[in-house]
Amino acid sequence: MIAFLCGLVIQVDLGSCVIDVNGVGYLVAASTRTLAALPNPPEKARVLIETVVREDAILLYGFMESAEREWFRLLTSVQGVGAKVALGILSTLSPGELIAALMTSDKASLTRAPGVGGRLAERILTELRDKAGKMPGGSSGSGITIPAMATPAGSIEADALMALAGLGFRRAEAAPVVRKVMDTHGAAATLDLVIRDSLKDLAR
Repeated sequence: MIAFLCGLVIQVDLGSCVIDVNGVGYLVAASTRTLAALPNPPEKARVLIETVVREDAILLYGFMESAEREWFRLLTSVQGVGAKVALGILSTLSPGELIAALMTSDKASLTRAPGVGGRLAERILTELRDKAGKMPGGSSGSGITIPAMATPAGSIEADALMALAGLGFRRAEAAPVVRKVMDTHGAAATLDLVIRDSLKDLAR
């Protein structure tokens, strides 16, 4: 089993790249996020690899970060999510954004990925929501946990800030955004709503 490849990036195409390791060229499929992070050919790179063995082929999938590879493994455990769809999701959403989408049941974000319709998005949310908090994501590299129960307004603000911190946002930048969202929605503000709208604002 190949764990990683270290060699010269010879070619970068749409959805894949070729890495020369001691004269052998390996074709590696990857997300647009990983491909964009590769150096310009012919420079050296180290790419993490997930090997998929089929009856008719041995396929290599590459990742610049271990978090992305872990999410690829988790996504492909869902029925209907093959390697191509998983890479499409990872091209559309970062690990941190995936955590946020799953925790807030944001089906619309998932359906932005190629090959993900409403029904598949529902299945992904159902099967992975409870696992998302344990997955790596965000600049802090840690998972987040969002309580499912309704909480008082003060607790909603505190929990939202904690969740955003888990996604890598500093409290100083997140606090005013969360307060603005809560003021906008007033008594209708829920934890999921506050996190979702705050993420939209912070992502601008």
